Amino acid sequence: MLDIKLLQKNIEYVIEKLNSRNVDKAILNKLSQNINERNKLIQQLNKKQEERNQISSSIAKEKSAEIIAKASTIKNEVKELEKRVENYQIELDKLLPYIPNIPLDEVPVGNDEENNVEVERHENIGRGLVKNVQPHYEIGVKKGILDFERAVKMSGTRFVIFKNQGAELVRALENFMLDTHKKNGYEEILPPVLVKSEILFGTGQLPKFQEDLFKIQDEDLWLIPTAEVPITNYFNNEIIDLSSCKKITSYTLCFRSEAGSSGKDTKGLIRSRQFNKVEIVKLVSKEDALKEFEQTVKDAENILILLKLPYRKLKLCTGDLGFSSAITYDLEVWIPSEMKFREISSISYFETFQARRAKIRYKDQNNKIQFAHTINGSGLAIDRTIAAILEQYQNEDGSITIPDVLVPYMKNITKI
Repeated sequence: MLDIKLLQKNIEYVIEKLNSRNVDKAILNKLSQNINERNKLIQQLNKKQEERNQISSSIAKEKSAEIIAKASTIKNEVKELEKRVENYQIELDKLLPYIPNIPLDEVPVGNDEENNVEVERHENIGRGLVKNVQPHYEIGVKKGILDFERAVKMSGTRFVIFKNQGAELVRALENFMLDTHKKNGYEEILPPVLVKSEILFGTGQLPKFQEDLFKIQDEDLWLIPTAEVPITNYFNNEIIDLSSCKKITSYTLCFRSEAGSSGKDTKGLIRSRQFNKVEIVKLVSKEDALKEFEQTVKDAENILILLKLPYRKLKLCTGDLGFSSAITYDLEVWIPSEMKFREISSISYFETFQARRAKIRYKDQNNKIQFAHTINGSGLAIDRTIAAILEQYQNEDGSITIPDVLVPYMKNITKI
């Protein structure tokens, strides 16, 4: 949620920044009109309240009929202005949940993913940019570690069954990623994957992105699209100690309806409706936020480096930012069968946008209560990591080499 004080003080700046995000002009016009009219009314109200206070002082000295009548008139005018300000506030409260975050100044301006900026490219990791391989969804079926056909029979399209060494690979990656993040100071939790509406509101998924979620019929419970939701909201409506950064990691199943993605990535593990993911989340003070954000990016990159998977890092443009994000880096792993890089992690810094919605606060060095700053990223998306491994580590004899760091987690086998 945007800071109302910022809106009141500099609505022109806010509108300019939001225009770069391709926000609906009608919504921005409505926001601008609301704030400007509300500001005018507040100025009038302040003047009338000053008049009321002056009249009250006069009445204390002289209770003439004229002064008392004037006091009554001003009192009614104050009430009327207060009611009008309240009505504008009610409309603003309805509008703000649909307004995205303001991009940081360093975010490149652009309309869509075509305008994202490549920051780094790491092509020479491991085997480099492998090509001419079988797609993961073909070799995985041949090796007996992926079963799409029976998953479709059970659940429909965009589902998969991991079996045999495929299931072991999921478990190996889960434990490897969690162990690595814990070594870097993250605390591990295992949260529920069903949460209430107010929890999804806290991180920005509701009300705007309801169609992307799965809801339990007749209950206020939703399946999480990412562990960011329960981890960030672990501190929902709390005042917490942020004298040092809170760093949390978690493995969960995640669920997305993939609304609007009809016909895209229907084969394989790239765009499933149920998937495995390890998440890393930080809650931090304003002073430490940017430093911790950059470190979070490195923590996610570290997993790719240890797995020896080629990748590149992108800075997302304003038009491709997620709703709640102020700045985002995407990490894209090399998928040989497609001969292109594919997103495997998005690491975002939200400033206080999520914390305002979730009411997560802390006391600063002056003992003043402030909203926390939040950061999150995939560390990593496991299904897409498996897709990359099955393709990047293919051998001419049809076997798949296990990345060195996963061998201890795979009962010391070196090939599938």
